[in-house]
Amino acid sequence: MSKPDLNGHTPPKNDSNGEVEISLRDRLNAETGTLTWDELAKHFARGVVLRLSTEVDLITVAEAIIKDDKDRVERWMNAGDLRRASDDDARDWVARLPTFWSVVSAPWVLVQEKLD
Repeated sequence: MSKPDLNGHTPPKNDSNGEVEISLRDRLNAETGTLTWDELAKHFARGVVLRLSTEVDLITVAEAIIKDDKDRVERWMNAGDLRRASDDDARDWVARLPTFWSVVSAPWVLVQEKLD
């Protein structure tokens, strides 16, 4: 019997309870959404917003944070691709009202400005 063509993707597995297991990357991708500044402001006020440059992949960064991959996270921070959102960021966002791609990597809310 031949396997179905999954375009290179690994088929989901079932756990011992018969529930479908999905990879961390797929779960994070499914949990990614868009936020406006108005929706993000409360998280910024709590100090939990991490800003990503458009040079890095949002899901890859979230996955590294969850897996506690300190080397990769440190490289992104040193390169300026990942940092805590600042008051200057907030002032800029209030003025421009951009939309963000976002995903939660508890306790952090990771955001990346959407490119229009």
